[in-house]
Amino acid sequence: MGHAGGVNDASPNGARRESLASLLGGRKGALDASLPPVAFAVGWLVGGSSIGWGAAAALAVSLVVGVVRMTRGDRPGAVLVSLAAVVVAALIALYTGRAVDFFLPQLLSNVASALAWTISIVIRWPLLGVVLGFVLGQRTRWRSDTALVRAYARASWVWVAQYVVRVAVFGALWAAGDVVALSVARVVLSWPLVLATLVVSGWVLYRCLPDDHPGLRHPTEHAESGASDERG
Repeated sequence: MGHAGGVNDASPNGARRESLASLLGGRKGALDASLPPVAFAVGWLVGGSSIGWGAAAALAVSLVVGVVRMTRGDRPGAVLVSLAAVVVAALIALYTGRAVDFFLPQLLSNVASALAWTISIVIRWPLLGVVLGFVLGQRTRWRSDTALVRAYARASWVWVAQYVVRVAVFGALWAAGDVVALSVARVVLSWPLVLATLVVSGWVLYRCLPDDHPGLRHPTEHAESGASDERG
């Protein structure tokens, strides 16, 4: 079967098994997303627990990150969404007067993501398959491959676990009102956790595929007994 993440692996018929990191992108985006929360905490500390200072620092860093992303070819829409997320977080904190509420949108988004990925597995439309189907230009052709659907479902549970870990940690720190710890957690649970999720889910994905499967880029139409196995 495949190595961790499927890197440099091949099935017996010669089909290369690509890593999820190469298909979905590396840690760059997750690292960028962790910078504004860190800037918020630094500004908050330097300003003597001032939410205004923290918000200003987060927005400034977010703008710089956005410019850098634009210069390296990122889509303007994605950059604007990231900037808007920081603006919303800053406005929430300023409105409630609680610095920890800057991290509330991130907490809630992880709750929503955990639920969405879980539901997708239950209804047999695992989001990992949906995302990779889009990336590989397959649309929904992968749905005709029973083995691939089942493998995507099982690998998607790793992504559910990622969001659950974040919800547990962010939730506990938010309830405790620890701004600094939340900013540190945002870094630790950003690209390191994303990278680990890519590697582990890639390993699970290829481990669940038959040895003679042609690979993610070549879904096949076939049925297997025990359709309930698709639920992962």
